[in-house]
Amino acid sequence: MSTVLNDVLLANSQYANNFDKGDLPMPPGRQFAILTCMDARLDPAKYAGLAEGDAHVIRNAGGRASDDAIRSLVISYKLLGTKEWFVIHHTDCGMETFNNDIMGNLLSGSLKTSSVDASGWHDSNVGGGTTDGKYINWLAISDQEKSVLEDVQRIRNNPMVPSDIPIYGYIYDCKSGKLLEVPEATQAGKA
Repeated sequence: MSTVLNDVLLANSQYANNFDKGDLPMPPGRQFAILTCMDARLDPAKYAGLAEGDAHVIRNAGGRASDDAIRSLVISYKLLGTKEWFVIHHTDCGMETFNNDIMGNLLSGSLKTSSVDASGWHDSNVGGGTTDGKYINWLAISDQEKSVLEDVQRIRNNPMVPSDIPIYGYIYDCKSGKLLEVPEATQAGKA
């Protein structure tokens, strides 16, 4: 068994010993949802002041408004009553370091973890790869403010999203911990 697995199971055992949240209702108590990045440096519970049961937090690479993220937001509203949504990207995001071509080429070289340095991404070319990655839109980011605006607009324009849900656009600053509004995105998401 790996040390990571042991650490997680030990932490869970300690958490479960003092667990007192079993009576929380399924709908989020504060009736909002956050779509944000999976980056390990982001802790939405801390930067948004959340406790268990407060809000839905939907995470993916880049915090992008993918079909699956929109599916989750619609479920959050339609079945569980959220009334406001946040799209929160962040500074220094790994999604800014590549594009669809780079990712497709890296996967063509091998399925092993790639490396990056000042000259760009490099693949080990060990063990064979696949061309399947060339047919996926990886939703890479070239401009954070623009991507937040695009994602808010994509959510707002989805026919399953009611017009009375406000959608706010922010960028989390990894150096200061502050949420910085993207005013154009919040305007586009206005209810």
